Amino acid sequence: MRKPTPFGVTARAAFTAFALASAAAPQLARADDPTDPAMRNQAAREADRETIRRMNETQLATVRDRDAGYASGWRAYDAARGRAGYEATSPPPAQDSGYRARRAEADYADARREYDEAVAQWRRDVAACRAGYTEYCAR
Repeated sequence: MRKPTPFGVTARAAFTAFALASAAAPQLARADDPTDPAMRNQAAREADRETIRRMNETQLATVRDRDAGYASGWRAYDAARGRAGYEATSPPPAQDSGYRARRAEADYADARREYDEAVAQWRRDVAACRAGYTEYCAR
């Protein structure tokens, strides 16, 4: 008997997963079916609503715990390198005195100027190409 190749094992595993997913698909499709006979009475709908609310609250608590862990990790990372956190080094919005807005306007003006220069150069190249200077046509 031949020993199965890794590809054969992978192919069988993929086929098995596909078969299981195909078998479960009809049940998954009925999960939110408004015509589901089990959801026709008010008590069943209320129980379903309560279950969904409880699941959402559990997920929210999990995400908050995860994010708090990430935040403490970043604070420890900053502390280990002798840096203060972002919140401690950036001015609050009331003390910003419009710096960020001015910086954004300046950045936009720079980007717009560069764009206008690039378009002007492209138009000069097109005009030169049309005038017969083929070295400008490839640009």
